[in-house]
Amino acid sequence: MTAPGIRVPVAASVSSEAIVPVRALRFVERAAAGAGVLFVGVVRDHDHGRSVTALEYLAHPSAAGVLTATVQRVLLGHPGVLAVQAQHRTGPLRIGEPAFVVAVSGAHRGDAFAACEDIVEQAKARVPIWKRQVFTDGTEEWVNCP
Repeated sequence: MTAPGIRVPVAASVSSEAIVPVRALRFVERAAAGAGVLFVGVVRDHDHGRSVTALEYLAHPSAAGVLTATVQRVLLGHPGVLAVQAQHRTGPLRIGEPAFVVAVSGAHRGDAFAACEDIVEQAKARVPIWKRQVFTDGTEEWVNCP
């Protein structure tokens, strides 16, 4: 999907399917690209000094559309970007599994790095995805949940 005036291939998804980061990088490969940037957010075993044993992501039905719109909005400020793929996982995840991946190709590394960072930050702020963490003491916490 691309926004009016933007001719950059964008693939954005929110699903329970496992994320394979190298596939995202392959999607953004272009002959004109001088840079390919890959961000992989993985499930860690701790949060704020507490040990995490389990994690689950839930998403609003609009999440994929919001992620797509967020990527397209970010691209307006990064004209050197050639392609983007962003995927967020839902459902239960194990420690070490990829939860969010963003791949960006660009004519030059500066725009690719900047766009990747902007997409990650804006997606985290805008996309309606909530995280439930279970700690070793049996307590749980919802993150980004109103």
